[in-house]
Amino acid sequence: MNNPVVLVIEDDPPVRNLIVTTLKTHDYKYLTAKNGAEAIMMASSHNPDVLFLDLGLPDMDGIDVIRQVRSWSTTPIIVISARGDDADKIEALDAGADDYLTKPFSVEEMLARLRVTIRRLALMNIDKGEDHSTYTNGKLTIDYAAGVACLDGEELKLTSMEYKLLCLLAKNTGKVLTHTYITQNIWGRSWDNDIASLRVFMTTLRKKIESGPEAPKYIQTHIGIGYRMLKVD
Repeated sequence: MNNPVVLVIEDDPPVRNLIVTTLKTHDYKYLTAKNGAEAIMMASSHNPDVLFLDLGLPDMDGIDVIRQVRSWSTTPIIVISARGDDADKIEALDAGADDYLTKPFSVEEMLARLRVTIRRLALMNIDKGEDHSTYTNGKLTIDYAAGVACLDGEELKLTSMEYKLLCLLAKNTGKVLTHTYITQNIWGRSWDNDIASLRVFMTTLRKKIESGPEAPKYIQTHIGIGYRMLKVD
């Protein structure tokens, strides 16, 4: 992906200037928004490749921005926030964020998170361009070319992370994929907090494809090991 566009949603001028200067120095294109309403408008009209989002915006909570953007877009969202509690991170990831960086942060880590996200986008585009087959498993179907998953004929409203996880499991149906294997394929690394995030994303994915948590039909958990996509007749 050449010169990806990053929308920086941050109301604090010094932090916004730090992020923008870093992006500019490393040849990323960027847009800026100072509040939630402006962010939603720019996300819908400019179609950026990645969003950097602060949660403490002056007009609305960043969680609401995530939910609104997720209602029509799978654009990756990287939260950059002073809220460091696990509950805040889980709420943001549950709402549809793809990654979470806590302030104060190093620009090196910010750039690393961005590079991983850009690589993941590029891989998804390659999958769309090269694999035109359709996956079918019971009532679950995935059109890799269109980047769409359906259950019983109804399109699933998946985040980009949920879709990537579903595709990885689908392409390895019947195989147990370890936490390390999944996180390395999805995030390009395997840190403890990535495994915690994986559990959150897997929970939200299951809510969308399973009829109930007590009897999973598609995704089986292997406690302490990983997950497996079951073959459904």
